[in-house]
Amino acid sequence: MHTNAANMAKIVYRELSYRITGVCFRVHRELGRFARERQYADRMEALFRESCICYEREYELHRLDPSAPLGNRVDFLIDRCIVVECKTKPFITKEDYVQVQRYLHASQCRLGLLVNFRHVYLKPKRVLNSTMVIA
Repeated sequence: MHTNAANMAKIVYRELSYRITGVCFRVHRELGRFARERQYADRMEALFRESCICYEREYELHRLDPSAPLGNRVDFLIDRCIVVECKTKPFITKEDYVQVQRYLHASQCRLGLLVNFRHVYLKPKRVLNSTMVIA
């Protein structure tokens, strides 16, 4: 039991990430799996507002890191610490993970959530920034 409690304490941004995934599950339940990415993002934005979750939509990473290529935008930057990337694809690829890693490096965020709404059962993926020192 002690190791389980210790592991729970190590989850990066546990409470905030649980709130975000709750929003994702609600959006998936409401819209199903065949809506467009923009429809999911619009509904997520409304629920973030309702839930008082601090977010920025389609955030330009060049604003945080001038060396980041222009045009790189995260779907949502939550509370300046979590990147959320929405997808509507048959399956998530290695390139999708690499994209989230690039976004994490440019934003200096520790956690990214990769959410593919096309799946029958929603499974948000937690992606950690491998270059950040975790205390």
